[in-house]
Amino acid sequence: MPKLWNETIEDHRRTVREAILDSTWTLVHEHGLASVTMSQVAARAGIGRATLYKYFPDIEAIVFACHEREITRHLAHLAELRDQPDDADARLRAVLAAFARISHQQRSRGAELSALLHRDERVSQAQQQLVDLIHGLLAEVAQAGHLRDDVPLAELANYCLHALTAAGSLPSTAAVDRLVTVTLAGVRPQE
Repeated sequence: MPKLWNETIEDHRRTVREAILDSTWTLVHEHGLASVTMSQVAARAGIGRATLYKYFPDIEAIVFACHEREITRHLAHLAELRDQPDDADARLRAVLAAFARISHQQRSRGAELSALLHRDERVSQAQQQLVDLIHGLLAEVAQAGHLRDDVPLAELANYCLHALTAAGSLPSTAAVDRLVTVTLAGVRPQE
């Protein structure tokens, strides 16, 4: 087949897949995981059920794909913040604040959806990538002399990650911002 034809088919498949993911994510957030059917997803995505089954075998597989896409986007955003030309302190604050906001936004998930998504092995892989990203930034902050030296960097990276995950239970963005400030104070040198 000509290259243009292959590219057109791949673009179409990508568009259909994105429509399936978007439709499923919306339906799950509107109605809850247990209430969503493949027929609803197909109708919302504007495709036939037979087409939907060519892409995914069931709702759970679609939800995992949605979550993987979300994780990929979040990690890319955090890496982009890490790679800004600012000094290490500013980049660390930006990454931690963005992660806290992500955690805060995810509080709207139901318990059933959260339980399903955290069974996925990709979550632990993404958490390790996040710890590594934070660890690297903390190492840069340490080189500038702005980091406590009585706790290993790996422990400080885990501290940041776990402390800011608590943003998911906070009532407002102002509370999230305060949590980021407190978390950063915990990694600064003790006076």
